[in-house]
Amino acid sequence: MATSLGSNTYNRQNWEDADFPILCQTCLGENPYIRMTKEKYGKECKICARPFTVFRWCPGTRMRFKKTEVCQTCSKMKNVCQTCLLDLEYGLPIQVRDTGLSIKDEVPRSDVNKEYYTQNMEREIANSDGTRPVGQLGKATSSSDMLLKLARTTPYYKRNRPHICSFWVKGECKRGEECPYRHEKPTDPDDPLADQNIKDRYYGINDPVADKLLKRAVTMPRLDPPEDASITTLYIGGLGDNVTDGDLKGHFYQYGEIRTITIVQRQQCAFIQFATRQAAEMAAEKSFNKLIINGRRLTVKWGRSQAARGKDGIKDGISEMGTRLDPVPGLPGALPPPPPLDEEAPANYFNLDPSSSPAVMNITLPPPPGINPPPPGFGPPMFHPIGPMAPPMPPPMSMRPPGQIHYPSQDPQRMGAHAAHARHGD
Repeated sequence: MATSLGSNTYNRQNWEDADFPILCQTCLGENPYIRMTKEKYGKECKICARPFTVFRWCPGTRMRFKKTEVCQTCSKMKNVCQTCLLDLEYGLPIQVRDTGLSIKDEVPRSDVNKEYYTQNMEREIANSDGTRPVGQLGKATSSSDMLLKLARTTPYYKRNRPHICSFWVKGECKRGEECPYRHEKPTDPDDPLADQNIKDRYYGINDPVADKLLKRAVTMPRLDPPEDASITTLYIGGLGDNVTDGDLKGHFYQYGEIRTITIVQRQQCAFIQFATRQAAEMAAEKSFNKLIINGRRLTVKWGRSQAARGKDGIKDGISEMGTRLDPVPGLPGALPPPPPLDEEAPANYFNLDPSSSPAVMNITLPPPPGINPPPPGFGPPMFHPIGPMAPPMPPPMSMRPPGQIHYPSQDPQRMGAHAAHARHGD
């Protein structure tokens, strides 16, 4: 049935015309200078089926081109990115966010109810200042500890990589390095993460990524307080260069009185000592695995007492500051202690049998052909017994009288001696 000109004009009033998309940092890319193509009423929204302005861009080198998938009205209703449909504040799927905030936002599915619901939300968005979400999400007052633990603090640019080349998988890709797609082995087709639906992501149902994150939240570790009640110090690791003393004080003062804050810049860590144990336990409980300062996720652990630190030192993989050190693979173990020395036992350096004869045989090689053997007294004997009846050893060269020959070249019987005398005679 043909529509009238008036109804067509009314429908066009609901079409969206925007100047810039609503994107997360990951989809936008790490390059601050990017080019975008803008196509007015280029596609229909995959949620409300209304035409909207489509933006297309490349987030970086060797990345695939991305474009907006839903209109800005649907994006503002759920406070999500127009491309990946992840929450703009936490970087998590909608199902995880709604579970953490204990909200249940039922968006109509039928066309008539969906259009009516969308018009009411547009009216609420127009009356708001644009700084806070609308609907049930805007009414949520407090944040969730689970969301702070699971929140992504840095962009995940690996998500922008190109898709896998189907021709390479079949062994038929002939473009080589010029192929814009990835030449990698595909994942298991039975993997639940391989089957994702954009509508399930938006409505927060049957999302495999959300199910994986919710299971991870259940098995996350806990920080139990130490048995020593005198410990009131917390270890804060991973400070980096942009977290200062004032930033730590501005976050931890809400839990109780702070006695001292010590920053060790070399190890990029800090020690915060509270005045009471109750304040330290509250700070550890509220900050463990969910402390984010200046965009950095910090590590929170309990410190160690001075007595235990001085007694154990760095034993059992514990450093002086109370942090547990991970073992380094490939290093040799500790050497065994040397055996005790027995002064009465003789030193047997060559592992000789004590019952064998004490005589030792020294054998020398014969001189090369053409060279006379050394005169008696200059060379070691062929057989030199060591015993009480053995002849005495000749004195060393430095203790012999001056009349004797000291060097083989001075021996007249050696080769070259006659020529040397002849030259001296000339």
